[in-house]
Amino acid sequence: MNNIIMVTGATAGFGRAIAVKFAHNGFNVIITGRRKERLDDVEKELSAYKVKVLSLNFDVRKRFEVEDTIAGLPDEWKNIDILVNNAGLSVGLEHLDKGNPDDWDRMVDTNIKGLLYVTRAVAPLMVAREKGYIFNIGSIAGKGVYEGGNVYCATKAAVDSLTKAMRIDFLKNNIRVTQIAPGLAETEFSLVRFKGDKERAGNVYKGVKSLCADDIANVVWYCATLPEHICINDLVITPTQQADVMFTNRKV
Repeated sequence: MNNIIMVTGATAGFGRAIAVKFAHNGFNVIITGRRKERLDDVEKELSAYKVKVLSLNFDVRKRFEVEDTIAGLPDEWKNIDILVNNAGLSVGLEHLDKGNPDDWDRMVDTNIKGLLYVTRAVAPLMVAREKGYIFNIGSIAGKGVYEGGNVYCATKAAVDSLTKAMRIDFLKNNIRVTQIAPGLAETEFSLVRFKGDKERAGNVYKGVKSLCADDIANVVWYCATLPEHICINDLVITPTQQADVMFTNRKV
């Protein structure tokens, strides 16, 4: 069987682009997502590359759902070579005193706990084989803080720390761990953050040639195809017009 990659949050954005990139290059793909119709669409798209595709319709926030689904993988799908913890989101941009605790829970449950649940379920399969590669999709928001970013930045800072911890914990198991931390990237990210407000979402990228989902997919592919004795631990990627979370050269 071909090498296997598992991508969470594969129904859009980075996740979908990563799944397509690896399928195009002959990987069999496990895709996960909450939205069944979108998952079906991605499965059809990937199948065109003549690879095997397994769709898993679950919510990473639900621990027992994650555990039961991974435990129930058919034997032929258990030799996961690459795990991409991509599922994540930002909701709201309010100051803490006006923040919505429901939004906070959604970010913490997805960005931190969801990543932990999936990794806890998949990592033992890699440890048993003494082989594997884990990618955590973080953000430059985990490297710095901006106004209104409070809880989102905190969750991505947690991803930064967890990636470092995984790298240490799995060192003796020959498992590589890489954090990819993108800057401004035009996907559904801002549309989700602003709860469907297309105008506000569009303004986030105004005057900047932003990154796109394919850019991130290409970087993940680059890291994954390096010789096995090389591990890029942490990779921050921004558009040329962006230096960090605070400094962006917008040309309106």
